[in-house]
Amino acid sequence: MPNTPALGYAAKSSGAKLGPFTFERREPGAHDVSIKIEYCGVCHSDVHQVNNDWMNSLYPCLPGHEIVGRVTAVGAHVKNYQVGDLAAVGCMVDSCQHCTSCAEGNEQYCENGFLSTYNGPFVPDGSNTYGGYSDHIVVRENFVLRVPASLAGNLKGVAPLLCAGVTTFSPLKHWNIKAGQNIGIVGLGGLGHVATKLAVAMGAKVTVFTTTLTKEAAAKKLGASEVVYSKNPLAMMAHKEKYDFILSTVPEPHDINPYLNLLKRDGTIVLVGVLQPLTKGTDNMQVATKRRSVAGSLIGSIKETQEVLDFCGKHNITADVELIDIATINEAFKKVEKGEVPFRYVIDMKSLNR
Repeated sequence: MPNTPALGYAAKSSGAKLGPFTFERREPGAHDVSIKIEYCGVCHSDVHQVNNDWMNSLYPCLPGHEIVGRVTAVGAHVKNYQVGDLAAVGCMVDSCQHCTSCAEGNEQYCENGFLSTYNGPFVPDGSNTYGGYSDHIVVRENFVLRVPASLAGNLKGVAPLLCAGVTTFSPLKHWNIKAGQNIGIVGLGGLGHVATKLAVAMGAKVTVFTTTLTKEAAAKKLGASEVVYSKNPLAMMAHKEKYDFILSTVPEPHDINPYLNLLKRDGTIVLVGVLQPLTKGTDNMQVATKRRSVAGSLIGSIKETQEVLDFCGKHNITADVELIDIATINEAFKKVEKGEVPFRYVIDMKSLNR
């Protein structure tokens, strides 16, 4: 199949800066959708992958899995999209489609490994996938998402829903969060602020736990009922055995033990932000004596990604973002690493051709 020239920003080795990069995308096949990218979110995992923090990076590494744009071409057998449609792509662009997880609609847990939107080798040739820091992308129809018309006026705010949105929506849904429950959100960054909006829209009573005192007003504006400075032991103990569910969105290794005592009997804390080992071992006395659970969750399925988009369309939820030019991406990465981003950076992909 012939290929089409493409332009993006990539890092060519670990520790290298992102810079202009020319490559080729495949022409749309019978089941493919080609999308001109208008906006792409900057996820903390983009920084981890470029830096090879998880020891699995492929180079050149061209990040981006929070993609929103317009359909420019469709294959002969594509049924649900046509040229001009708004469309989106999240963290996955394929999976084996035949294992138990895929058959159950949980492609993110594909037993043969889902294909990441970037940094994922194609099978069988092993070529690298390139993500959304680029002018266009070609994806199989069943991994393309539809953007609700009600969100069309704020597409830049839609982009982070493709990762930050579904990564927090999936555990809220899986653990059956209900109206009236007490929910804790740890961290108020890219994931945490979206999680707060989602949980509030579900009717939960949300407490945000933060190490940054200046974020209290922002958390309250997002709908949080309470804000707790997590470095204050007395403030933490005042919430002992209060929460049905706690979601930790912290993207770096941290200590979850201070939060275990805040869970009710049978309460659960779920980690979605960190993939490395925690800084301290789990205090199993706190777990066992109240039958608490410590769990993890990985992004979300394609079905859940569409569900979170639809949910956000219904409740008028988008991410709070700062729009940047792609030429400033290396400076943006430094700020992400230092935790200096208010919520989420989103790249205006028109800047790629400036």
